[in-house]
Amino acid sequence: MDSRSRLAFMLLLIANTLVFVYSDNDENEYTPGPVTYNAKSVIVGGNPILIFSGSIHYPRSTPEMWPDIIRMAKEGGLNTIATYVFWNAHEPVEGQYNFTGNNDLVKFIKLIAEHKMYVVLRLGPFIQAEWNLGGLPFWLRDIPNIVFRSYNEPYMKHMKRYIEYMVNMMKAEKLFAPQGGPIIMAQVENEYNHVQESYKEKGTQYVKWAADMATSLYAGVPWIMCKQKDAPQNVISTCNGRHCADTFMGPNSPDKPSLWTENWTAQYRVFGDPPSQRAAEDIAFSVTRFFMNNGSMTNYYMVRIEVT
Repeated sequence: MDSRSRLAFMLLLIANTLVFVYSDNDENEYTPGPVTYNAKSVIVGGNPILIFSGSIHYPRSTPEMWPDIIRMAKEGGLNTIATYVFWNAHEPVEGQYNFTGNNDLVKFIKLIAEHKMYVVLRLGPFIQAEWNLGGLPFWLRDIPNIVFRSYNEPYMKHMKRYIEYMVNMMKAEKLFAPQGGPIIMAQVENEYNHVQESYKEKGTQYVKWAADMATSLYAGVPWIMCKQKDAPQNVISTCNGRHCADTFMGPNSPDKPSLWTENWTAQYRVFGDPPSQRAAEDIAFSVTRFFMNNGSMTNYYMVRIEVT
């Protein structure tokens, strides 16, 4: 084994050791309660935690598969599961909601809680390339004078109604950690920074509005915005990427933790793209460096689990 291979092996061993030390399967590690944070950590139920998370999207599998998927995620060393919430799956027709079958979000979250794991709920509502129309419902296009993801009254009206509906559902089911549930963080908007300038002043106004709207609906858990360099003070900016120890400048306030919401294990491909699967050694190296640089969360995007 050459020196480079030995280094990769050692880093992989360190990363795996961190996972099993800080994400032990002992149920005592799961302590829902008030959620706060500081520069070093997210604090749940009075306990600072390192978050080892993996993204699992409930509509991409069936409820019958969920228990095995969640169990194997935990056995793999994770203590948290992150998921987008898919607006156009839940409200395919304006005012008509669907939370049955693969869309039973409450059941999915309760199963995660049964396995003594936490949840990061990424409400969006825009969720990028991972879903048709970025998760926005098709009927939204027919709203008069609407401009998506801007300080635009028609868009903000419907976005707030959707976010409020989802937050109220989580509260009614007592799924937020301060209520004894597993949800320790929620996300509003998604990778907005790279399009914000095209909206000029309305982009800046929209980001602040989105942050204020979300935190006013529920302030019991931290709200995050991924890839938002100058996030409003009441939300936490986070990193998406492959090597966030090197590319992330850190949160824009000294009292916010350093969080990695998408640790890309691969990259989605368009026609003609070569494969982009990352080596385990590269992922281990990146995770280790991130935690060495004051990181307190990594979320593998996505988790691949084969259910037989």
